[in-house]
Amino acid sequence: MKAALNESNSSWYLLFLVWIIATSGTLISLFFSEIVQVPVCVLCWYQRIALYPLVIIVPLALFPFDITAIRYISPLVILGWLFALFHVLIVLDIIPEAAQPCVLGVPCSETHINLWGFLNIPLMSLLTFSVIALLLFLTKKSFANTINKTESKR
Repeated sequence: MKAALNESNSSWYLLFLVWIIATSGTLISLFFSEIVQVPVCVLCWYQRIALYPLVIIVPLALFPFDITAIRYISPLVILGWLFALFHVLIVLDIIPEAAQPCVLGVPCSETHINLWGFLNIPLMSLLTFSVIALLLFLTKKSFANTINKTESKR
């Protein structure tokens, strides 16, 4: 019984890590736009719309622990990932200019911050959504393993 409890705890910790990453991403995006004054393009806003609610939804799934919340969290993560991928493809000049949804003055193809010469804000967003998606998958898998082990012991 104690082993099943520890495995159940690992699901909780993985979901807690999702919340930490979502909260960090939210605070970092607010820092860049409000403190550093980096202009926010249309695609950045769509990614924020997908990320910001996670800061509220995930803790509601943690207290009390509710694995079914992943079905509400996942669509936001998938949409955010798709917008981030589209944004990265625009920055890499793979998407033609005619298909870009950005307005004059704040082009989506312009990167204001480049760490180490390649890590820009759209790529950071894509990595954030990718890590969150992976953690959600691992959370669901860990919880399913816990349930299967608990049922097999009966």
